Amino acid sequence: MNIKKLLFICSQNKLRSPTAENIFSEYQNFDVRSAGLNNDAENVLSSEDIQWADYIFLMEGTHKNKLLKKFKKYIKNQKIIVLNIPDIYDYMDQRLIKILKEKVRKYLEFVE
Repeated sequence: MNIKKLLFICSQNKLRSPTAENIFSEYQNFDVRSAGLNNDAENVLSSEDIQWADYIFLMEGTHKNKLLKKFKKYIKNQKIIVLNIPDIYDYMDQRLIKILKEKVRKYLEFVE
């Protein structure tokens, strides 16, 4: 089985990216991490996280700008995808889970 390494990034790593990590960790063909771009995030994004990942999912377009500005030299062949999910959902919100699954499904195959 080909394990894909998924990294989900938002600002604070409190709501959106930890939700994504939680739900996609349940799939055996994914190894999943989450991190935040802000210095005061729960789990601050590191260059090691970037180098580890096959797919980098960002919640907003502004996250891509910050990612490239701060970590450009560590980005190699990773696929960088902006999901365009606003910061309006609580952790494990059922609407957020549905949106994440719909959007990520476009890029990865997984069983519902």
